[in-house]
Amino acid sequence: MAGFAYFPHTGDDIRAMLDKIGVKSLEDLYADVPQDYIYKGEYDLPDAMSEQQVRDFFAGLDAKDAKLKVFVGAGAYDHYTPSVIPYLTQRSEFITAYTPYQAEISQGTLRYIFEYQSTICKLTGMDISNASMYDGPTAAAEAVRMAIACAKKKPRVLLSKGLLPNVLKVVETYSKFYGNPLGYIEMENGRTSLASLRKELEAGDVAGIIVPAINRYGIIEDYTGFAEAVHEAKGIVVEYCDPSALAVIKTPGEWDFDVAVGDGQPLGIPLCYGGPYVGFMACRKDYVRKMPGRIVGQTVDADGKRCFVLTLQAREQHIRREKATSNICSNESLMALWVTVYASLMGPEGLKKVNGLSYAGAHYLHDQLLATGKFQEVFPGVPFLKEFVLKPLVSVEKLQQKLLDGGFFAALQTEEGYVSFCVTEKRTKAEIDALVALVKEV
Repeated sequence: MAGFAYFPHTGDDIRAMLDKIGVKSLEDLYADVPQDYIYKGEYDLPDAMSEQQVRDFFAGLDAKDAKLKVFVGAGAYDHYTPSVIPYLTQRSEFITAYTPYQAEISQGTLRYIFEYQSTICKLTGMDISNASMYDGPTAAAEAVRMAIACAKKKPRVLLSKGLLPNVLKVVETYSKFYGNPLGYIEMENGRTSLASLRKELEAGDVAGIIVPAINRYGIIEDYTGFAEAVHEAKGIVVEYCDPSALAVIKTPGEWDFDVAVGDGQPLGIPLCYGGPYVGFMACRKDYVRKMPGRIVGQTVDADGKRCFVLTLQAREQHIRREKATSNICSNESLMALWVTVYASLMGPEGLKKVNGLSYAGAHYLHDQLLATGKFQEVFPGVPFLKEFVLKPLVSVEKLQQKLLDGGFFAALQTEEGYVSFCVTEKRTKAEIDALVALVKEV
């Protein structure tokens, strides 16, 4: 032990602890493990490397990855990340910050979480936001529990079949083990069906519904009549949103919905093999006591100066946990800061420009692909923003391989056999034309 000064326990410390529990040696702690399972050899560890050798090693690993131009979405979007964001968020006071239990020494963390909540409320049109969740799908799953808690004695929540497949799967998994029954709202001409909703509501057991702002086909939904139908049945409406798109489409608040959930990833978080992301949840003030997670509020200190505290959290979440809507306490604080910096840099006009460029590029690609004669329109006349599906008239496998060989990640296949494409502001006209040229060769 003497050779490892950074180990906190001395030989005397270890001896005292072993004596306290009545064990003669550290090996005795593993006495119940069969000897055949205890490794007795030397570990095959590589030799130490210099800093330059380590850099060269990882650069070699990085070179093995194909650097593809991303033309798919499905809930994870390749939006531009301003370079100042990682510079700021990697500062030590941010990257090491944890849950701000002690307000007196956590004002910086509490402040940026408060700003994050304010940003989410501004985008969604809701009154209150919590201090972030793991990701979009788990936020949707938590919203199921919240809906049941809000609508007493009604056990069932309806899911639109237009929700992203990964959202549906996560919600179904949570609900199965919580014992919450689910129902489904059918699609009609690529959109969530109001007629199907009304039919399901006739049972009288619906606590709420979850519907997408933009569905898995990339279509912007029209929810005229939905809020009225669900509220008349004493239920609540949850909308799953792309927060970037809320800068230009109708917000959950404008639809008179009750809860907004989704993933903050489109707000400048780069694609990275599935994470880390940040889920958001916001609601009307009527339901704040049923909303899981943390909430940061603004108040004044003893000197009358503006300050921030954790507030409005139901005590069941910590004390009477069996009565809690949810026991989630952690938050994706660093990623909440990330999207807050992004939103403050972009501002309303910047977000509108991002969506305008994405819209123009997506519609240009859509029209060019149809002109190749290798696709058919699936849902003619319905509006889409940056993502769309087409019916392929060629082999999807050959199409995907051709695009992959050309350096493009595109033509993601749906369960119906359609292929989806997505264009963000990062994709140029030259890249779109190059993709179309490859499609013509299939």
